[in-house]
Amino acid sequence: MTLKLAVVGGGVSGLAAAHRALELGRAAGRPVAVSLFEARARLGGAVGTERRDGYLVEMGADMFVTDKPWALSLCERLGLGGRLVGANAAYRRSLVLRAGKPLPVPEGFMLMAPARLGRVLASPILSLRGKLRILCEPFVPARHDDDDESLGAFARRRLGKEALERLVEPLVAGIYTGDPEHLSLRATLPRFLAMEREHGSLWRGQRRALGRGRAEEGASGARYGLFVSFPDGMAELLDALETRLRAGGVALELGTSVLGLERTAAGFALTRRRPARPRPGRAAWTEPPPSDGETVRELFDAVVVALPAPRGAALLAAASPALAAALGSIEHASSAIVVSGYRRADVRHPLDAFGLVVPAAEGRQIFSVSFASRKFPGRAPEGHVLLRSFVGGLRHGELLRRSDEALCALVRRELAALLGVGGRPDFELVARHERAMPQYDVGHLGRVAAIERLLAAEPALAVATNALHGVGVPDCVHAGERAAEHVWARATAPS
Repeated sequence: MTLKLAVVGGGVSGLAAAHRALELGRAAGRPVAVSLFEARARLGGAVGTERRDGYLVEMGADMFVTDKPWALSLCERLGLGGRLVGANAAYRRSLVLRAGKPLPVPEGFMLMAPARLGRVLASPILSLRGKLRILCEPFVPARHDDDDESLGAFARRRLGKEALERLVEPLVAGIYTGDPEHLSLRATLPRFLAMEREHGSLWRGQRRALGRGRAEEGASGARYGLFVSFPDGMAELLDALETRLRAGGVALELGTSVLGLERTAAGFALTRRRPARPRPGRAAWTEPPPSDGETVRELFDAVVVALPAPRGAALLAAASPALAAALGSIEHASSAIVVSGYRRADVRHPLDAFGLVVPAAEGRQIFSVSFASRKFPGRAPEGHVLLRSFVGGLRHGELLRRSDEALCALVRRELAALLGVGGRPDFELVARHERAMPQYDVGHLGRVAAIERLLAAEPALAVATNALHGVGVPDCVHAGERAAEHVWARATAPS
């Protein structure tokens, strides 16, 4: 008997769920009919690559980490393993703004773990008082209780207030676009909690990681040696998934809005609106979904909801009110990426890093700038640079009410002030990610456990979202694959 599966959402999680369902069907020798519905006229969700005037532009995630194995494993199964390229070793460090000037994060300082106290002492980022406080870190008693602690409270307790404000907060905001005073350490960066538990000190833990080859010599800010992408951008992953799904008979219904999901005796009834005219290919990033076309109601044996949690909660309101309420309780932040290309001669700063993070204390209107053409080759024409500036987040969410033109003007002013960028940009593009970044606030793991108890009682329904276990590309792949495995196991279990 053929399993009829609907996947709602064509981002990385939805594509991974559909692909995993095909793999499970082939392995079991059982047919599976998969239909994937995506409201936009393009696949990829928050991931997408465009070419513009000789530039290779990533409008969402531009790389992924390899220490979480799921994206790497998927690439190998898709035949993409040989296409992966590592980040440029010459620029594996971060800059942080201090009194309006970009300064290098001290060598060996990884998010909140200092490996080389001498480099911290030599850095002008912290005052003498702040440096002395970090020197005390090895002597700060470790906590061993199970209370969920905010990331900000943990960093303040171990490193001091100044290190939190000047180093930890901007580095973390560059990942989660959130407030460390609310983010759960256990849910976001548990390795630092483990470091404290195992070694009694972040400094000792990072030093031992260096000694065992588990940390990068000479790097700062993040573990950049784990970052990989593709010569032609993240679109290579999307294209390979799309090709594999089409070859496997998956119905990819683009420009199709799912309007409702109802539970029935036979499974789930999914109501959707098809576009009046087919829209093949990957459309412009900002193209809205079509509002015309016919409305169709169809029955499915199982459904994977692979949407951002706020949209997933709205869709699940009728089919599973308790699950919808639990998903809807997770706060999300919105942000925008302004991507711009410049002649290298029009940028005074040497751009000798992977990017710049901006502490809230600096009072600026962007929270980070990624020097995209420093990370991977082929991102900008010879003699030009590609910059990705991040706006909004919890700090300045109100900025997203401005027009694209206003955001571009804001970013031009900030780049001029912070990096000495002048002249006219070769191009500017804006990618808006509305309510796309979940906030793993204190107590998040308890909320996740409650959601998973509700899902465990659902034999034919699963969710694949970055709101539960991780926000990166590998986490999204894992969420999609787990969702497919969940509904497959229940649907194929002996009755």
